Amino acid sequence: MANDNTTEIGWELYRSYLGVLEEGSLSGAARAMGIAQPTVGRHVDALEKALGVKLFTRSQMGLIPTEAALALKPFAQTMHSAAAALKRMAVSQGSSIQGTVRVTASEVIGQEVLPPILAQLQDTHPDLTVELVLTSRVQDLLQREADIAVRMTQPRQEQLIARRVGAMALGLHAHKRYLDKHGTPASLADLAQHALIGFDEETPFVRAARKAFPIWSRENFAVRTDNDMAQMALIRAGCGIGVCQVNLAARDRNLVNILPGSIPLSLETWLTMHEDLRNNPSCKVTFDALLKGLQDYMTP
Repeated sequence: MANDNTTEIGWELYRSYLGVLEEGSLSGAARAMGIAQPTVGRHVDALEKALGVKLFTRSQMGLIPTEAALALKPFAQTMHSAAAALKRMAVSQGSSIQGTVRVTASEVIGQEVLPPILAQLQDTHPDLTVELVLTSRVQDLLQREADIAVRMTQPRQEQLIARRVGAMALGLHAHKRYLDKHGTPASLADLAQHALIGFDEETPFVRAARKAFPIWSRENFAVRTDNDMAQMALIRAGCGIGVCQVNLAARDRNLVNILPGSIPLSLETWLTMHEDLRNNPSCKVTFDALLKGLQDYMTP
């Protein structure tokens, strides 16, 4: 049973517990956190005593988390995100553009679209630091995992500021090298005779897309991957025909838009930020720069 006391448990204890949980050992956590290994051990012992639960058991493989440790993980991660957000906001206070803004986006957007936008932002505001988190998982702005997010779905939370950027058109594309070998499809029906590049696991977007584009189903793909950057690389390598952003493919003259306009697919794109950051100068200038840059990208 947990100890019934009113003593506040310091964040540093949870931080060390989370470090051990993620690294699997006291030494790994100490290296990742930049503190001494005995300090990490004392923190974990103190947290176990304060909570009245066992968090780790020792084994030849290292420290194994107990069910209690795993149950506490999402709460500790929320505390970690909040602490990081507090630090970012504290540094960026004032009227000048400085400090750190954390931006999250998909891998394709983060690697292919945002870098020139961020480079221009950096030139204009050299004291501003941007942390770019690339993931297909929707980072939770309410829990402050990020400050600003580029999302392919409209957010529903009332606490978020959301601006629709537009619809990113998608199209079928293949490298000229592939088309020289295998010919260019003259109709959607011809796609059945070609190597198609597509997904492995279904998502809500994929299920909705297949209703409008029936051939785009798992069993018809010669190469499958759920990583969007990998799909783009496979198209560029001449492995087959795949779906990608029309504006992105247009940057490479070796990529051919096949049957343009034949597939009714697009990605609704939104830029979102927590409303509490509305008056933060650094977040506001970053939000505005991303909005303009994404709009420029979508309407070349």
